[in-house]
Amino acid sequence: MRHFLIDTDTASDDAVALVMALMDPKIQVEAITLVAGNVPLDQGLQNALYTLELCGKQIPTYAGAAQPLLRELHTAQFVHGTDGMGDIGLPLQGRTPTPGNAIDVIIDTIKAFPNEIELVTLGPLTNIALALAKAPEIAPLVKQCTIMGGVGKGRGNITPVSEFNIWVDPEAAKIVFDSGMKMKMVGWDISRNHACIDLELCEEIKAIGTPLAEFSMDIQNIVKNFSSTITKLPGFDLPDPIAMAIALDESVATETAYLYVEVIIADGLTRGQTVVDHVNVTQKAPNMEVVFEASRAKFLSMLKAAVK
Repeated sequence: MRHFLIDTDTASDDAVALVMALMDPKIQVEAITLVAGNVPLDQGLQNALYTLELCGKQIPTYAGAAQPLLRELHTAQFVHGTDGMGDIGLPLQGRTPTPGNAIDVIIDTIKAFPNEIELVTLGPLTNIALALAKAPEIAPLVKQCTIMGGVGKGRGNITPVSEFNIWVDPEAAKIVFDSGMKMKMVGWDISRNHACIDLELCEEIKAIGTPLAEFSMDIQNIVKNFSSTITKLPGFDLPDPIAMAIALDESVATETAYLYVEVIIADGLTRGQTVVDHVNVTQKAPNMEVVFEASRAKFLSMLKAAVK
């Protein structure tokens, strides 16, 4: 059994990623920790707890940071809906998270499973940065940290060069990227190129006919419009699910390289940019395994299997 710890700002794509991990019989999710990002912290908690109920799972779920380290919180409710789950009328209130602080839980869980915890981050890296600042000794104890964030090649989705999760809290991302953990970056370019779901495929997945299949597609209600009008994609994309697929099965990533990646913390268009040193011009040691290509076929197969 593999041991996962998932840090999330649960909105419509995070929820699908959670389903993929929760329904995998080889994975034990030890804890879910919540961070503000796509939606405010309290809404993200409700969304995660609702998803757990739908999956029939009981996993300790903890509240973490309600805002970035140094900056005002900017959410992505304009992408995912006010409730983060497509505004389709789901009952997303009234659930109670597990008592405890996410930052302490991250530290304690990593120490309880040294060299076994596979950390998957689906939102801004605030919680992880706070845990590393409080207990830097956990960095070498993490077996693998898969980060949905940044851009390996190409354009951003919140500025011309920056991806949302890193942009929300670039100072936190810099702390994490510089921590020495064993890390894999699954940037927005991977989702844009390999994880788009057009209307026909959306209906095909819904036709599986299970509550999870319908839920996973219905909650993309608002992001569908954003993807068609703003990011100009051939359907809505699923950044967190393809990152989770790579965390679950590393062979989904078909081209990677160990490179030095620096996070820009300046304001302006480059805020949160992940500068990838493709040819080692900085002469700095690699700190990140960057994913450049992925198998769409494997990803879709895993997605469909998870919601059956």
